[in-house]
Amino acid sequence: MDRRAFIKLTAITGTSATLASCGHPEHQLIRFVPDEELVPGIAEWKPSVCPACAAGCGLNVRVMEADVDVTRNGERGVMKKGVAKKLEGHPLHPISQGGLCPRGQAAIQITYHPDRLTQPVKRRGARGSGDFEPVSWDEAIAALVGRLDALASAGDQKSLAFVTRRRDSRRADLVGLFLARYGAPPPIAFELFDDDVLRRANALSFGRDQLPTFDLGRARYVIAFGADFLGTWNSPVAQSRAYHEMRQGRGGARGKLVQVESRMSQTGANADEWVPIRPGTEGVLALGLAHVILSEKLIPAPSGPAGALIDGWSAGLPAYSPEEVERQTGIKAAMVTRLARELAERRPSLAIIGGAPLAQTNGLFQAVAVNALNALLGSVGQPGGVLFSPQLTMFGDAPPARGGFARFASGILSASTSPVQLLLIDDVNPVFATPRASRVRDALDKVPFVVSFASFVDETSARADLILPDHSFLESWVDARPESGAPITVASVAPPAMKPLHDTRSMPDVLLDVAKRLQKPLNPPLPWATFDAMLAEWFAKLPASAAGDAWGTAQKQAGWWGKVLEPKTAGPPPARTITQSAAQFDGDATQFPFHFLPYPSAAFLDGSLAHLPWLQELPDPVTSAMWSSWVEINPRTAERLQIAQGDLVEVRSAHGSLRAPAVVSPGIAPDVVAMPVGQGHETFTRYASGRGANPVAILAPVAEAATDTLAWAATRVTMSRAGDGRGELILFAGEMREHPHGHER
Repeated sequence: MDRRAFIKLTAITGTSATLASCGHPEHQLIRFVPDEELVPGIAEWKPSVCPACAAGCGLNVRVMEADVDVTRNGERGVMKKGVAKKLEGHPLHPISQGGLCPRGQAAIQITYHPDRLTQPVKRRGARGSGDFEPVSWDEAIAALVGRLDALASAGDQKSLAFVTRRRDSRRADLVGLFLARYGAPPPIAFELFDDDVLRRANALSFGRDQLPTFDLGRARYVIAFGADFLGTWNSPVAQSRAYHEMRQGRGGARGKLVQVESRMSQTGANADEWVPIRPGTEGVLALGLAHVILSEKLIPAPSGPAGALIDGWSAGLPAYSPEEVERQTGIKAAMVTRLARELAERRPSLAIIGGAPLAQTNGLFQAVAVNALNALLGSVGQPGGVLFSPQLTMFGDAPPARGGFARFASGILSASTSPVQLLLIDDVNPVFATPRASRVRDALDKVPFVVSFASFVDETSARADLILPDHSFLESWVDARPESGAPITVASVAPPAMKPLHDTRSMPDVLLDVAKRLQKPLNPPLPWATFDAMLAEWFAKLPASAAGDAWGTAQKQAGWWGKVLEPKTAGPPPARTITQSAAQFDGDATQFPFHFLPYPSAAFLDGSLAHLPWLQELPDPVTSAMWSSWVEINPRTAERLQIAQGDLVEVRSAHGSLRAPAVVSPGIAPDVVAMPVGQGHETFTRYASGRGANPVAILAPVAEAATDTLAWAATRVTMSRAGDGRGELILFAGEMREHPHGHER
């Protein structure tokens, strides 16, 4: 027996070959020999990139020696390794600037999660049963290669589909290149809280198909329409730091924030004024403000393209008088006039739109209306206004994944035989994050073979035939190209902060390996042996800095940033004049009197982070609730329906119903009921499964027409007490309610 085998079979105590637990010899603890040189007690800080959202924040990872659970060749054991102990924002990175949100802090639990998949598995039981058996990587990759070879032999490469998140990165580029050179369609993006409506509006208004960056630090006045930019929307860490500068960073010049929304968000709770508005009328208010500015000649009318898109702009928007705006929005005419005058007088000022206003059936009109207001204020491309971060687009990158998931799923359902024969899924869970009426579960079940790169079994990966678990972000090369958050070009990248704990593999490296094994080579072949080689080639094309070459510098500071000249654009394409369109809501108002507003959870966003226990116990910043779901209602509504705090209520749409405890809050309009997204998972580890209710499930499958994205704020509901029951409502303030079945948490 060699030394390695001997150590592997030696118990931690070193006194026996196996370690029995409580008299059970089958409970053996194997100690594996370390695979790296370690210095006990000495911490090292390594760079990384946060995976919790698309912001692309740079991280610092504190790495130290520790004993950790690992998997080697299908066996579980213990190994002494250099492992991540703490995450912090990287102080040099332009997006994070040393800051990190709670979701980023909790991301470390992804690596150490007890329910993480530790090796490839294939389906053994029925689809959705979660019954999988372990397989080797050789067997798993051979199965995927065999399916790809069969499609290529039949000349049916177009029946391969890849569904992923819309995040610009070299990882995403690799997926696009693989598909294009194989002969398959481009990747399909899936995001519940998608911002494609705003991208489309910015393309029409300014010729920029991307999300904006806001120079909040130099703004004197900000009006936000539904955008929770301090909590969950766009680039919250960068925006929170800029907001701090706006409020406190300049002596004697404290900027003002007005938040317009129908349910008070974290940003609304920090605003100077919170203005409730009827859902779907935010664009009307924006044009009403513009009308006052134009009619009172507070600012000369601009000749920019954003204003030209709006019907009636050249005539001073006569249809948007303060009185007409009051009729449509519910906001008093006097307030409309006052807000308009303040916007004009306290420049630089800017308007921000995001969240629920874009998730209406008239979302494009609303976004273009706010763009027109910004053009009138002279805030576009100016200090204290709306900027667009220069993008790295000169290196022939593959186009990012685009929307159209609803059409994709309905196309499978409507066909007698699935047009998709092989489906690859990465980092998305559409079974959970789509309305039940969309029947995404049924669509997936029609696909003959589904492969997932998930690290956990969730509602979507449970329906896969093969799961090839990815490394965690701390164990692999990670990169991102943030489209927002800094006035300069940023490309985030970092090497592994620690060696893998388990028998997992990086998804990009798996794709590169699969490409080399195909009987019919990709045309042209992918030239990289590993993903880091692909990253190195790309970063080597960037300008060097004073600190050294771009690639070497980027690895040390979690990215590269600087000023890069972008190719000139021809400006926005010719477009029809956009006229006001009223938001359409699913459900008759007489039967379903309330607007239903699911919103991104401060902890879980779209539900993809609900498996992390730190976030489960994170109190909601507005209600202080945790470990549960709840329904927020106005006190007047609660009094009329005889609902008290913690009462179990039933919320019903035309497409289903759910039950959750009530939270009575003055920060919500009387005709709106709101609910955080994130809980209600059927299958998503021990911490999220069977907890709370999923508000997305009862939404109507209604889309915003211009982008085909889900109009998740366009559903009406009815609400009532569910008998005399009390819901499981856990508040950080100390209030604890009994579960409907009697036990307390």
